[in-house]
Amino acid sequence: MFDFDRVIERRGTHSSKWDKMAALSGIDAPDAIPMWVADMDFAAPPGVTQALTAEVARGVHGYYADTGSWAAAMAEWVGRRHGLKVDPAWVSPTPGIVSGLGLILQAVSEPGDEVVVFPPAYHAFRRIIVSNNRKILDAQLVERNGRYVMDLDALRKALTPRSKVVFLCSPHNPGGNVWSADELRALAAICIERDLILVSDEIHNDLVFAGRKHVPTLTAAPEVADRLVTCVAATKTFNLAGAHVGACFTANKDIKKRLDARIMASGLGSYNRFGMIATEAAWRTGEAWLDALVPYLQKSRDLFDARIEAAAPGARSMRLDATYLAWVDFSRTGLSADEVSARVAKRARIYASPGPQFGPGGEGWLRFNFALPRSLLNEALGRLEDAFSDLRR
Repeated sequence: MFDFDRVIERRGTHSSKWDKMAALSGIDAPDAIPMWVADMDFAAPPGVTQALTAEVARGVHGYYADTGSWAAAMAEWVGRRHGLKVDPAWVSPTPGIVSGLGLILQAVSEPGDEVVVFPPAYHAFRRIIVSNNRKILDAQLVERNGRYVMDLDALRKALTPRSKVVFLCSPHNPGGNVWSADELRALAAICIERDLILVSDEIHNDLVFAGRKHVPTLTAAPEVADRLVTCVAATKTFNLAGAHVGACFTANKDIKKRLDARIMASGLGSYNRFGMIATEAAWRTGEAWLDALVPYLQKSRDLFDARIEAAAPGARSMRLDATYLAWVDFSRTGLSADEVSARVAKRARIYASPGPQFGPGGEGWLRFNFALPRSLLNEALGRLEDAFSDLRR
């Protein structure tokens, strides 16, 4: 029913992924392949296109009002997909999750406060913390048996009286971890013990592969509900990043009130009409599309892992439980990080996300977005094989 193999020309369409690639990477080849930002090269679910087409046909696109059906659609979605009971009254729409994170920081902390991050982690965490004049407190992840784990003993020792907020990426980006309920409960216990606000960014919660299941932090540790803000979005799940709509929800009425006050103070209480329509339609109509997408991505993950490790002896792709963002360690190839990056960019003409963007622990790694039609993925993998061919002699 859904053609994920269809190649859609995106150059010249105001696509950040494609049209900003040369400026950001210096790769100006006309056949360059972007495998950096978390944006899939697949058409959105048909129900989204139909909803937007109906809006365009009306021809009147005034201010959007009444977020009730939108919040209800989100609550119904997380209830159906993840067994999570959310009161729509808990939900605050934000212009994407990253801006939501900034608004949350403004609502629950002060300039100079420390925000815990588990690096290597989503690079926007660092940017939004620093931009809001807060301090980053790194609690570096430890690799064990091929996956990341949180060193909570080290975190407990590192916390100070200025530590106020924890940013958790669940599922984890870039490592692809699906955190277990036990891991989430252990983190929640520290947040309760040390009076920390826990912000659980669960934007990749729907992109989980067979054999694993996303556990919402609120489900794993309901005891932390009074100090928990959860962030979700239809944008990552259904490839609607341009809609710039996210959902932040909390059962704590005071935190909700403070967050909504920051939204209003920032002039963000009027919502993107097209984004709200698109994301509500996705939650209401996109289930079959998603159920077809995830197995397609899983096959692409397996293909990518096998071929990149064969292409560059010593390279190792962390086994993803979730996301479409391969996290590849090149440190044992015998090449420096700069040499690896140069081969990927100049020989393969591929723009991948540099590991150091993700903070401590990212050195020697690259992140590759494999959410593209299989023909283009095979082209990219062939170029990577050529770029490292001398290592196989």
